[in-house]
Amino acid sequence: MKNINKVVLAYSGGLDTSAIIPWLKENYDCEVIAFAADVGQGDEELEGLHEKAIVSGASACHIIDLKEAFVGDYIYPTITTGAVYEGEYLLGTSMARPVIAKAQVELARKVGADALCHGCTGKGNDQVRFESAFAALAPDLQVIAPWREWDKVSREDLLDYLATRNIPTTASATKIYSRDANAWHISHEGGELEDPWQAPSEQVWTLTCSPEQAPDSAQTVTLSFDQGKLIKVDDKTLSPYQALTELNRVAANHGVGRSDIVENRLVGMKSRGCYETPGGTVLLKAYKALETMVLDKMSLRHREQLALEFAHLVYDGRWFTPLRDAILAGASVFAEKITGDIVVKLYKGQATVVQRKSPNSLYSEDFATFGADDVYNQKHAEGFIRLYSLPSRIAALQKQGD
Repeated sequence: MKNINKVVLAYSGGLDTSAIIPWLKENYDCEVIAFAADVGQGDEELEGLHEKAIVSGASACHIIDLKEAFVGDYIYPTITTGAVYEGEYLLGTSMARPVIAKAQVELARKVGADALCHGCTGKGNDQVRFESAFAALAPDLQVIAPWREWDKVSREDLLDYLATRNIPTTASATKIYSRDANAWHISHEGGELEDPWQAPSEQVWTLTCSPEQAPDSAQTVTLSFDQGKLIKVDDKTLSPYQALTELNRVAANHGVGRSDIVENRLVGMKSRGCYETPGGTVLLKAYKALETMVLDKMSLRHREQLALEFAHLVYDGRWFTPLRDAILAGASVFAEKITGDIVVKLYKGQATVVQRKSPNSLYSEDFATFGADDVYNQKHAEGFIRLYSLPSRIAALQKQGD
């Protein structure tokens, strides 16, 4: 390993990264610059972050606002593919990692750093996501992953490490849950969730109202799209981040967006997590409802295939690849038709599409009606069915002849 003079650390202010700063200085004899990404996790998560980093030994702390970039350049393109990992996970953590990694590399270039560092554990997906992005964007920079190098194995180890160096921390020896929050979602792992037979207690959920305690009256919200992009919520023109924030507020109040799943991690093990994605649940449901209005059967089928491939691509940390470009290019063709309005009813944890309209709609009441019409001759269906089922008919006739 070459000599390292300056490191940019992905910094959260938590126990792990607070210990990593002095550990880097002691083991690499280098300057440490803390980098924190504001991806909509909330002001309370960023409060006092600069002071914490400096006290821990960092020479500087850069907090960079990535909220609009995250929603507009990573979430919205993913929505156009319809990607959902293993049928339920809306990819909140997965989509945030590439925008964070990209900004970290850009800061490293700006300050002349020769190394990047993250606090991901060796059991998780995030180490792959960050380092795959680093490899694609800055293969010349050294990557340091302390959890794969040091001998610390517990929170107690980290607390003792900081205490012996008189570095203050608000962390305690007991951490019930591991959480990751951003504008799209918040994830919860650990505690009772490590037992899949144990139902999550209400203390797990921090963003959404319990469906049982949600309002007894339903509420509707109208989403307006233009070429695949959400541009208005209830007829208010909003930026991508503002629109998502508004949907989060409204949907969370009705208990929408909770998910409790066991998923396959990229590193080979299964993990159980609870996710809260209120606005994202409404947004994705509305987008797919508009797709059913404007895409023909074969186009929608192909878009569904793109969704499966893109979900794994994002989850597996392959954002900065030619495959990402190719899939999004294909999805963008379909997105050009996604213009119109969708009304979603929110009630007791459910988001249900109840109204839909689009200038590009392929739906025709003249064709679909069960009443009399002048555009569809039902007798024509007989010939279609005979041709459609011809392979089955031939196979059956051959079997009878045997």
